[in-house]
Amino acid sequence: MAFESDFIWMEGKIIPFKDAKLHFLTSSLHYGTAVFEGIRSYQTESGPAVFRLKDHIKRLEDSAAILGVAGLPYSNDELYDACLELIRVNKMEECYIRPLVYIKEGGWNLSTTNVTIDVGIAVWKWTNYLGEKALLNGIRANVATYPRHHPNIMMTKGKIAGNYVNSVLAKSESLRGGFDEAIMLDPYGNVSECTGENIFLVRKGVIYTTPKNGILEGFTRDTILTVARDKGYEVKEEVISRDQLYIADEVFVTGTAAEVIALSEIDYRKIGTGKTGPVCAELQQAYSDVIHGKNPKYYDWLDYVYQDEMEANKAV
Repeated sequence: MAFESDFIWMEGKIIPFKDAKLHFLTSSLHYGTAVFEGIRSYQTESGPAVFRLKDHIKRLEDSAAILGVAGLPYSNDELYDACLELIRVNKMEECYIRPLVYIKEGGWNLSTTNVTIDVGIAVWKWTNYLGEKALLNGIRANVATYPRHHPNIMMTKGKIAGNYVNSVLAKSESLRGGFDEAIMLDPYGNVSECTGENIFLVRKGVIYTTPKNGILEGFTRDTILTVARDKGYEVKEEVISRDQLYIADEVFVTGTAAEVIALSEIDYRKIGTGKTGPVCAELQQAYSDVIHGKNPKYYDWLDYVYQDEMEANKAV
């Protein structure tokens, strides 16, 4: 099993992988009433470090509040420590981390009132979500027939399990059509985001991305916005129409799983040179430097798995 590890953290304890089970009648399985995060650990010169772990744990808490199951049974600090401990006991370096908040009891009346919630965390080995060749050549995308959720129908700021049926439908449609990814429009026909990534375009040296109101504000998106501005790029967050994608010099997507990947083709139209463009390539490298601890300006975004040992060694 690709997601297998030696141990999983579940309901406050580290247990063997095979023992991490929930009952078939757990209502979150039936109604999508769970919230989760996707987090990455990367190898650095000082050992493995988790990228923006505190931000992810805070968003997990926020997603639970949005769903209406606020009041997690563990503090953010406890969940933060659990993620690092789980990486250590599984002896992993570069890996993916998946915390998930689920309804353990109740919820069968289609309500999040009077439910008991709990948390599990898994880790597994992970490389680039879209493949190594995608870094150089980019990927092919199409505009999905499925629009992104209206923000008053499904809460777009929460990383809620049920929201991802929307992404599954769009991504499955694209893969069956021979594409690698789907671009989703908002309910008004403007560009929103992809099935698991935020989207950017480059036109005449200016970087554009879609507004915050209807998207999940990714931490990779925020990282790229910060790094690009620090590099002197003009960056604008504004409404983007579908046809603006077709005439862009570059289009690229960002996400914890995908990282930074160019779209070489959209709806059978070649974008730019049909490969990763210079702006995307520069930001790919800059992002790689950040997550691997090679840029001291952004060290605060890294939480080292063996921080205690590092500090102990410094004290000697």
